[in-house]
Formats: sequence, structure tokens, C-alpha cells
Amino acid sequence: MEHARTHVLTGARLAMTVEPVTGPGAIVIEGERIAWAGLQSDLPGAYSRAPSRDLEGRLVTPALIDCHTHLVHGGNRTREFELRLEGASYEEIARAGGGIVSTVTATRGAGEAQLLAEALPRLDALLAEGVATVEIKSGYGLDIETELAMLRVARALEAERPVTIRTSFLGAHAIPAEYKGRADAYIDEVCLPALRAAHAEGLADAVDGFCENIAFSADQIERVFAEGRALGLPVKLHAEQLSQQGGTQLAARYGALSADHLEYADEGDAKAMAKAGMVAVLLPGAFYFLRETKLPPIAALRQHGVPMALATDCNPGSSPLTSLLLTMNMGCTLFRLTPDEALRGVTLNAAKALGLDDRGIIAPGKRADLAIWDAEIPAELAGRIGFNPLHQRMFGGRPC
Repeated sequence: MEHARTHVLTGARLAMTVEPVTGPGAIVIEGERIAWAGLQSDLPGAYSRAPSRDLEGRLVTPALIDCHTHLVHGGNRTREFELRLEGASYEEIARAGGGIVSTVTATRGAGEAQLLAEALPRLDALLAEGVATVEIKSGYGLDIETELAMLRVARALEAERPVTIRTSFLGAHAIPAEYKGRADAYIDEVCLPALRAAHAEGLADAVDGFCENIAFSADQIERVFAEGRALGLPVKLHAEQLSQQGGTQLAARYGALSADHLEYADEGDAKAMAKAGMVAVLLPGAFYFLRETKLPPIAALRQHGVPMALATDCNPGSSPLTSLLLTMNMGCTLFRLTPDEALRGVTLNAAKALGLDDRGIIAPGKRADLAIWDAEIPAELAGRIGFNPLHQRMFGGRPC
């Protein structure tokens, strides 16, 4: 057997494996993939001469996946944080010209080089916590060129850091000031042409939208979804965050990868998601930062077997969060997820929310994107606040 790019990790506590590994574990890595994983005592003899490394009892999980971010944007909205503390609601701020539209102004004024420079520290914060895959949305341009610029910057991040970036076209994020009261015209003249241009340039991996009373109706989002489907792109949706608008049911009819937020979703929505094979992406950072009180229907999602993912929703206005570990803790403390559900939510279920079946679990054939932790049990990752136990991140089998 050729061992030039084969190596073995031994002395590991393995989590997120196909079958539980209850003793000292080992992982065989060949190139960028996992070739074998299991009890160290069962390690096949064919790998006995391969280079090995003793992890001395450290915990190993799949590298983490942040499956919902708005990482690329201009400016910040700290003043809105102050306004909310003074009693203004997110919706009131948005209707007064703040919110997403204020970030649009800052993003349009920044060139691609500036957007890249400002995004890198946010990305680095995620990578430092064991993240190896990040989804990034457009949606702060709301004109054709800036939407494309955001997606180009997202793609460029892969050349700057060892990370996989998945992009989502979010042209239907908000109605820009110049189209106030003319949402359908905006979709016709900006959103759909920008989507076609993004697809032609290979910049979009999926199509997203914001179905909400301060954004777009279900009927308007359906026009965007129909175009996405015609282009062969999967869809996903910001749904039922501030009110129930029927977005989840629409997403289910289109076989969406996920519906995200879901504070105002109900059991009927959970049933529709289960039938469509969708993932529920929960975003406790936004729930916390906006001081929401309406919880997503966690019990219904569990009852109907809807996979639950967790993500930072990193954005300048409603979730300026760049810690997926803190997100896990919030998922447990605010939404009452178990630590096991939280870990699955930032690994296997997060991968499913992005349509990726080659990561998120430690198993043969999967990418060797791994996180090695100075921890004994997986619950430590969700159970501490402001502490990062990462020992080392591996991307495609290589330490980084």
C-alpha cells in the first residue's frame, strides 16, 4: 500500500461517527479523505507501517460548519443596537430606513478589496474555532453589480484561507430605497437579472430569500424560486422570523434545502418540512440579540424528525456573532437543544442544509476536515461560554 499521503491519528476520543466508538479510537487519512475510523484496537494491519500521530486522548469531531452567514458586508450597525436598548423594535428601525437598507449603503460604497479585507477577520474568528465550511450570502447590494461583487468576494475567500465557501444568492433580501413601494419592479429589474448573471458567472451555489412583512411576500419569493429552479439551483429561505408569512410552506413545495429562523413556524410547517426532507436552521444569535421571546417549534421539529442545524447568522444588524461555539451554547440554553443535538447541528445537519454529503461525520469516504479539541466529551463544546478548546483544525487531511 502506498503511504506517501496516508497517515493515522491514534489515541483519539471520536465523536460523530457512524457507530459509537467507546474506547480509544483511530482515524486513517488518505489524501483529503478518511479511509477508516474506529476502535484503535481494530485498526487494519495494512496501516501498521503508515506514519501515525498520538492525540493523547483528545476529542476529535468533524470540523464545524457554519451554514448561514452574511459574512461579506460593509459598515456596522452598532447605533441600532443602542436604539433597540432604548426600546425600538427591529421592524421599527427597518421601516425608518435603518436595518438592512443601511448596510446596503455601506456595502455599495465599498469596493471588492475593502469588502474582502473586512470579511477576513470575521472568517478567521470562525476558523479559529474549528470551522472548515462556511456559507455566505449576498443581499446587501440590491443592485446587480454589488450583488455580484459580494459573491465574488465570498468566492475569493477560498483563495485566502483553507476553507470551503458555499454561496447563496440573496437578492430578495430587502427592497432598496429607490424601489420603495415597488417590490415587484425590483424583482423584475434587479433581482432576477442579477440571479441570472450570478449563475452565468458561476457565483451562486443556491438561491435564498427573506419572506417577511418587511421584505417580500411568499408570492414574490416564489418568482425568485421559479427562476432558481429553472437555472438548476437549490433554494432555501429566511422564513417565519418575525411573523408567519407562509414562507416555510412555500420552501417545502420547492423542496428547499432548508428554512431558517422559524420563530413563528408551527407544527404544520414542521410536518411540511419533514415531508420535503428539509433542514431547520436555527439562529439563536439573532433570537438573543433582538431579545425575541417567541421560540421556534423545537418540540414539533423533533416530533416530526426534522433535522436541526445551528448557525451564527453572522451579520451586522441582528446577529453580529462570529463564534459557532457560543452559538452551540445558545442553542442549548435558549432553545433547549441537547449538547448532542447542538454538535450534530454544526456538523452533519449543517452539511445537509448546504446540500453537502461529503462531510459532517467521521466515516470512510468523507472529507478529512477535522477538529481536534482539548476536551474529553462533546458536551464541553456547548457547555462553556467564551472558552475555545480547539487544539488543531485539519482541512482536507492537512493540519492548519
